[in-house]
Amino acid sequence: MKPLAGLRVVEGSAFVAVPFAGMTLAEMGADVIRFDRLKGGLDAKRWPVTASGESLFWAGLNKGKRSVAVDLSRPEGREIVTALITAPGPDAGLFLTNLRVRGWMDYPALVTQRPDLIMVSLTGTRRGEPAVDYTVNPGIGFPMATGSPGSEPVAHVLPAFDCIAGQMLVGTLLAAERMRLRSGRGQLAELALKDVAAALLGHLGIIGEVAVNGVDRPKVGNALYGAYGQDFLLACGRRVMVVGLTDRQWRELVRVLDMAAPLAELAARLGLDFAREGDRWHGREAITALFAPWFAARRLEEVGPLFDAAGLTWSVFRSFAEAVHEDPDLSPDNPMFSILDQPGIGPYPVPGSPVNWGACPRTPPAPAPVLGKHTEAVLADVLGMTTGQIGRLVAAGVVAAV
Repeated sequence: MKPLAGLRVVEGSAFVAVPFAGMTLAEMGADVIRFDRLKGGLDAKRWPVTASGESLFWAGLNKGKRSVAVDLSRPEGREIVTALITAPGPDAGLFLTNLRVRGWMDYPALVTQRPDLIMVSLTGTRRGEPAVDYTVNPGIGFPMATGSPGSEPVAHVLPAFDCIAGQMLVGTLLAAERMRLRSGRGQLAELALKDVAAALLGHLGIIGEVAVNGVDRPKVGNALYGAYGQDFLLACGRRVMVVGLTDRQWRELVRVLDMAAPLAELAARLGLDFAREGDRWHGREAITALFAPWFAARRLEEVGPLFDAAGLTWSVFRSFAEAVHEDPDLSPDNPMFSILDQPGIGPYPVPGSPVNWGACPRTPPAPAPVLGKHTEAVLADVLGMTTGQIGRLVAAGVVAAV
């Protein structure tokens, strides 16, 4: 049995953070029911898509959920969604959303139907303004510190704050559910994407660096800020990243490169002690100039085994395609992955949960549902509707069923 077996969560969402949270809960065994408009939500065709227009993005973030398709513009459709969200049961009454619907689907309206409702809501900013990762990220400074010195700002292709917010939503919902178990009280818990990013800026010491030290983080390319880490071009044209963050990492890197004597001379000349990570940072350009010829004279097939044997912290730079084709950790060699036959898309490697639970076996990922696949089953088993009632709703266009 999975950790969250028996828990029911209703999800009304779009894009990354909330679907990511719902998927994570589903991977842990929760019954996650996603409701969408009859033709799909805002992210139903989000890139990347297949040649036939099927969204790989949507399929990836909605694995293992149940899908209900409903016309939210009609009173009957709104009544169905309200009933799903507020359905009775000690393991129900959990609503996860980033939809900003005033009136019938906001907390004051829903809590009248179930006083112990838990609603976890993600907004853009704490004031309720719209925001996405690609607007939050530039606004708090990371793109101005990313890239080579003098380069234009680089907005990261990874929606990092969306992903972090998704995991925080999971923790928030489960914490609120634990509070309800102990007190009997539900609540509205709100989280803003920009606040997630702002908190992270503080947690990593960057706000303190500005406020206390008066330092505005510069662009340093691929150098590891405050320690030693650098990318190097090899003779074969491949590029590697090597990190000497800890004392052990640094000592092993120096040993493998056979650079102890040249580094001692360099440190003496610069008046630095490379046993200190801060001094390695200050001397990084000279260190890199010393190391670069060693890398430039060797190919990846020589460097890789040397570094692995020494337990160095390093990686080769890859494109997405190179990573998928070269790295066994992105394939069924990794127990997290399975070849999943996704309806409308076909078979391809898909990850399940990264967590290897000690008390329950790892299970393969379940496909994302076809829109409306579970409409009939959910209306029957959650709301207790009869076949006739469901048939009439389908015929009237209030819901869609596959």
